[in-house]
Amino acid sequence: MKLRPILAISSFIAFLTVVSFWVAKQTYSWLPPQASAESKLSDELFSILSGIGTFILLGITLVLLYAVLFQRAGKYDFSDGPPIEGNTAIEIIWTVIPLGLVLWIATYSYQIYDTMAVRGPMELVHLHNPIEMQSAYAVPLDEVKPQLPTEEIDVTAKQWAWIFRYPNQITSTELHLPVDHRIRLILHSDDVLHGFYVPAFRLKQDVIPNKTIDFEFTPIRTGKYRLRDSLYSGTYFAANQADVVVESAEDYDRWLVTAANQTPTPAYNPASAEYNRTSEKLVQGWKSVPPAPPPVVNFAPTQEPTSPAA
Repeated sequence: MKLRPILAISSFIAFLTVVSFWVAKQTYSWLPPQASAESKLSDELFSILSGIGTFILLGITLVLLYAVLFQRAGKYDFSDGPPIEGNTAIEIIWTVIPLGLVLWIATYSYQIYDTMAVRGPMELVHLHNPIEMQSAYAVPLDEVKPQLPTEEIDVTAKQWAWIFRYPNQITSTELHLPVDHRIRLILHSDDVLHGFYVPAFRLKQDVIPNKTIDFEFTPIRTGKYRLRDSLYSGTYFAANQADVVVESAEDYDRWLVTAANQTPTPAYNPASAEYNRTSEKLVQGWKSVPPAPPPVVNFAPTQEPTSPAA
């Protein structure tokens, strides 16, 4: 091959590499803030896959565009193309490189999955767990601060509300978590399938009726985030949201004291409020499963979640 085509191809590959690397770095700004230790692993994998995808997409698109603009036949040229029978070296290259790339992606993805260890519901994950307990563990990164005592919170999902039960019989419809502490959620559903999903944590866990699921993660960034029901659980499942407040250990302890001193009252529930509007004359009603009665808890916000929607 002549020097000029070699330089052209090398420059083209270098251009694709630079652009793909830039796009890979930009992906971090497309996502919600990294509020859990596990989100760093997930975002790194997403960034790498985005860079690889950009290289492939841009490379194929530009080659096709070049062929259409500069290598097409003349308007009245109906002659046959050159009789190219094949090129063994090129065929080996375009077989080996994609195969190696796919195997590398699969291996790296599995390593990320294994490090996070989010296994979902299984019959028995750890021998020290009772058989009825399902486990879904997510391991924090090495650079996270030394692990502090684990906070255990019971989480109930139902149509359509989240109820959080803390030690000393404290209940809330808003999830409060101490930053840099290991969090263990005991998930269960009162009715149908639900999905515990906090985009800023990059973790999702199905909540299954008649199953208790032990789910762990480590929040590392203070702030207010949105908990969503990621599974369709009926008419008002989109309203089944809650704020997740990650705060310092001191603020968390103060909140527990404040909540413990409050008398349990029915919580504001967006699904119930929306359902009750169907009885108004000016609102067209529709048949639906009535929401469960608003949960009676110590602490509840008086309005819909105010955290960022992402």
